[in-house]
Amino acid sequence: MGLVIVLLTVSAHGYDVLADPIGWALVLVGVSTLPVAERTSLRWLAVISLLVSAVVWVPAARDALNVADLALAWAAGLPELVTLIVLAHALARSAWTAGDTTARRWLLTARTLLVVTALLPAVVLGGGFDSWDSVLGLVGSLTLLLLIVLLLRYSSRSWARPVSAPETADSR
Repeated sequence: MGLVIVLLTVSAHGYDVLADPIGWALVLVGVSTLPVAERTSLRWLAVISLLVSAVVWVPAARDALNVADLALAWAAGLPELVTLIVLAHALARSAWTAGDTTARRWLLTARTLLVVTALLPAVVLGGGFDSWDSVLGLVGSLTLLLLIVLLLRYSSRSWARPVSAPETADSR
């Protein structure tokens, strides 16, 4: 659900009421219990995404990035995209291990679209096609929406369910 908060924007006086740092905090909680080998990497990537989103959440910082150079705004979004790419890849590997080939294909499709979303701005902005900025935003949002739908769809599968904490004498 944290990614839903990241995707949605409700502006009030320049601030996003659905603050992305809150969304990334929820993502951090979620990835901390995933049964994937990349769990530690995902935690660190989510922390970096949370920190970057906290800085960019402030309207003055966000505006400074957008005014200074669109490439800086793109670079500020890279930690989030890398986090999502690693998440989709890790879950695709878990699906493959469990024999869920359909889920694996969809997650790899999302991963590939996320890679394209991460790299396309470099080509567009580097080529001087700054007017395509809104198209890039739409492609990025739709790709994130696809990943959210896949995460919700596959959350009940055994290979995607959170690992439970081992029972201790205090918890009995």
